[in-house]
Amino acid sequence: MGHVCIFENQQVLGRYVTPDVPLWSSGNVLNRDSITIGEALEATALSCGDKPVDQGDAVAIQAAEMRATGTNEITPGGVASMAQYSAADVNRRIMRDENKTTLCDVLADATARLPVDKAVTHEDAEGVIGAEIRNKLDMSSTPGGVAASMAAAARLNQSK
Repeated sequence: MGHVCIFENQQVLGRYVTPDVPLWSSGNVLNRDSITIGEALEATALSCGDKPVDQGDAVAIQAAEMRATGTNEITPGGVASMAQYSAADVNRRIMRDENKTTLCDVLADATARLPVDKAVTHEDAEGVIGAEIRNKLDMSSTPGGVAASMAAAARLNQSK
């Protein structure tokens, strides 16, 4: 993992954490043994499913869905639209975390809710990582979150 901190007057203004992503791409061919974007999103539901969805998560999920479908459109009723609605409209207004929509609520059935899926590539992982960190106040990715799951899937796909 790479770490970069941005300082001003000896105070940390931002932190950029880059999960290890392999320098490899398999194109759009879906190998039966490859981990798909939908499966990587479902892995996020398992690894940090109790985390309330925030704007960084929603944008990362949107980037992942757009890479899976190959379009710049969000599927109505898909994982990205549900995440955006949860983060932007619902969770922001709720005070108690236990009442907020979680990553598990949004991503548990991601594979079934994506209209198209594909194997995770290095480029997919980097795009999702960038989207997540640009939309977090601390400019870092969530450990076990969407970006981390995509990076892990890309690494595993590279080794196959």
